[in-house]
Amino acid sequence: MTTSELTWRTAGPDDAVALRDLERAANLAALAHVFGDLPYPADDVLARWVLVLADPGVTVDVVDSGDGGLLACTAYDDRSLRHLAVYPDAWGRGLGRAGVERAVAHIRARGEVPHLWVLEANHRARALYDRLGWQLTGVSQECPWPPHPTELEMAHP
Repeated sequence: MTTSELTWRTAGPDDAVALRDLERAANLAALAHVFGDLPYPADDVLARWVLVLADPGVTVDVVDSGDGGLLACTAYDDRSLRHLAVYPDAWGRGLGRAGVERAVAHIRARGEVPHLWVLEANHRARALYDRLGWQLTGVSQECPWPPHPTELEMAHP
């Protein structure tokens, strides 16, 4: 299936487990050098997705994989791109770009400048954001997940 044939839909409460599983697959592939041998916090990530999906101020869009799972997701509110994940087998197909563009369009329609936080060592995501015109703001913070790596704020002016 080509990227142009894939359809985004709004996620609902029944998607929490699939969102956790998608995020886990993407993180284990892209961030093993950051989180090392730490056990994946599956229960905490699932609890976070339940809260995100219940928040009326957050939109979560997903692309179904066709086998009950998800190929991609993007979560955003009126100011921030909160989450972006693409299943590793679907990397390079334009889903990350499409997810970011969905969030940016939503935020711009509300008259805001889009912001996001990205792990400093998430080289793949940072390269995507750079290609799409995002810029570092100079603000950083500690990630809430052990081992608490540095997150960088980016904006899309």
